[in-house]
Amino acid sequence: MKEFRFESLSKESGVEHVISGRDCGAPLDFSLALHTGEPEEQVLRNREKLRRIFGEESRFVSALQVHGNDVYVVETCEERGWRSLDCTLRADALVTQCPGVVLSILTADCVPILLYAPHSRAVAAVHAGWRGCAQAILPKTVVTMSRRFGVDPQEIVAGIGPAIGACCYEVGEEMAETFRDYPSALTYRNGSLHLDLKEICRFQLISAGLREDRIETSPFCTACSGDDFFSYRGQEGCSGRFASCIMLRWGEGSFPGA
Repeated sequence: MKEFRFESLSKESGVEHVISGRDCGAPLDFSLALHTGEPEEQVLRNREKLRRIFGEESRFVSALQVHGNDVYVVETCEERGWRSLDCTLRADALVTQCPGVVLSILTADCVPILLYAPHSRAVAAVHAGWRGCAQAILPKTVVTMSRRFGVDPQEIVAGIGPAIGACCYEVGEEMAETFRDYPSALTYRNGSLHLDLKEICRFQLISAGLREDRIETSPFCTACSGDDFFSYRGQEGCSGRFASCIMLRWGEGSFPGA
């Protein structure tokens, strides 16, 4: 299994995180998707290999992502949507203060974002495609963390993960019009419009109150890095997905199931 991490989040002692990669030598190229029709037993075996990073006592939460802006607050240390597809949990952002709960996002071109508030002890995992960006999923997530957990946006450490880059994301005029307020995210290349979703995410985080120097952006374009990441566009409708996961570590006085 390939593993990728943010340098900034790796320096934080209170949190564990990982981004899984596409491993062409593994079954299903180490896809972790239950919703795309691949053999469920093998996907679950891949998911259990991922669990080992966080410990056998960890509890994974994975939502059915619907390209909206619903934020789900995980309030108990229980597993949902990991051993079987949970169609009742439909959200594109997950937040929690529960230690031992692994929030997981599955992507293959959309932007995965991991957030950690070290002083307030809260984490979030966000799925932001162009629809989620248009619906301000990231600012809504930050507001939810602030209102529910007292998080100061300036304390948040953010990682913007591997996603399709402007180099490969050609869009039409109608979509470009949706993002005219983000001129730095729109460029012309060989006469075609290209959109930078990661730049939109970075701008939205700053607008939500995060410090620019606490935002780390992955340099990987999923479409360009086909050996390392699944890409729906680059691999012409692939069924594989990689995961971006984050978990609060258990601190003094806490325990699994707390």
